[in-house]
Amino acid sequence: MTLTEGLVRLIRAKPVGSSDLAKAALFVLDAVANALAGRCTGPGTILRRWAAGQGRDVGRDAFLMGGLTHILETDDLHRASVVHPGCVVVPAVFAVASRDGVGGRTALEAVLHGYEACCRVGMAVGSAHYRIWHNTATCGPFGSAMATAALQGLDDTQAVHALGNAGTQAAGLWQFLETGAMSKHLHAGRAAEAGVVAAGLAGLGFTGPPAILEGEKGFFAGACPDADPGAVLGNGEAGWQVHDTSIKPWPSCRHTHPVIDAALELHANIGRDDIAEVQVVTYSAGLNVCDRPRPESEYEAKFSLQHCAAVSLTDGKVGFSSFNGEARKRVASLAARVSVAAGEPFATDYPASWGATVVVTTAAGRRLQARRTHCKGDPELALSGEELTDKARHLLSYAGLNDSEAAALINAILALADDGPLPVVELHADS
Repeated sequence: MTLTEGLVRLIRAKPVGSSDLAKAALFVLDAVANALAGRCTGPGTILRRWAAGQGRDVGRDAFLMGGLTHILETDDLHRASVVHPGCVVVPAVFAVASRDGVGGRTALEAVLHGYEACCRVGMAVGSAHYRIWHNTATCGPFGSAMATAALQGLDDTQAVHALGNAGTQAAGLWQFLETGAMSKHLHAGRAAEAGVVAAGLAGLGFTGPPAILEGEKGFFAGACPDADPGAVLGNGEAGWQVHDTSIKPWPSCRHTHPVIDAALELHANIGRDDIAEVQVVTYSAGLNVCDRPRPESEYEAKFSLQHCAAVSLTDGKVGFSSFNGEARKRVASLAARVSVAAGEPFATDYPASWGATVVVTTAAGRRLQARRTHCKGDPELALSGEELTDKARHLLSYAGLNDSEAAALINAILALADDGPLPVVELHADS
């Protein structure tokens, strides 16, 4: 039995309860709100303009929604796999379920299947993969393919073919961070589209490699020098991976969030002019992606530990405007006094937990410290139902929906857990 054969069997044997469906509905709400808000950005406008000239099909619909969902950096994250499953799986489910008239429960079960697949593959790729490859882009196609296979009623053999051809499309490099290019949104869109295409073809008899993960010339051999193949099927009796997925409260790279969380705690006791220096200690992967002392664009600021620490300490809050040119200029002096380093226990604990310590030394010699093992939005410190709907309302307002329109959409998505109909989400139209 290959790993993909085992993965299909494992996922399809897991029981689905009402709490699983309710949790999945919350993650669907988060993804949809992010996608609609993503329309109102520069990259979102480009994606929609491009899509308008391509014609409508289910794969391109998944691509557009996937790209839009990932733009604002407020979509969900599964820590152990370092995958953003919502921007890949939910777009695939919405595209296929909308076309086929699928009901709410079936759609949510497909979401559970998709999250499980991409997160389990992501947990197996190893840390060396993440230094070069963007896990959401490379592992995401397994999720969109598994979700689409569920929606289309593919049998186990067809589902294995779908995963095989999803895996052979795995791609997505971190090089875009050097210039703050828009490639990350392309990663999410392509990952969503790849699985939809792979599963659609599998349903017509198009075959894929069943040992795409562990084969001699497979995914692990080609891109994962320290892969842990046992993680794909390990701990199979555990609950659905959606329950171990974090929802972001702040619109920046998740690696910055423990620093933001700790810095916000310190804000009340520190005036900006009192700060002599700031020390940040976290884990190596966070430094690899987010050590940017002088971000020159809004997107780079979202990937800057230094800027995120400075703006949190200065303003005591973080929102969409925290990364624009005015904010970068305003806190640049403080950001220059922020040093970052990897250290324990965070280095060892990652990726099971994403933590950090922020230490502030004032001009008067006071030393204040805040530490986070987990941060707001993690399963251990989960956002409440009210906080989740508040976040959705904020994103939908940013997208141009009025209060009644936002409330109707929120209620419709949450009703999916009771097998309500899938709401219409129009992403092609102008906001």
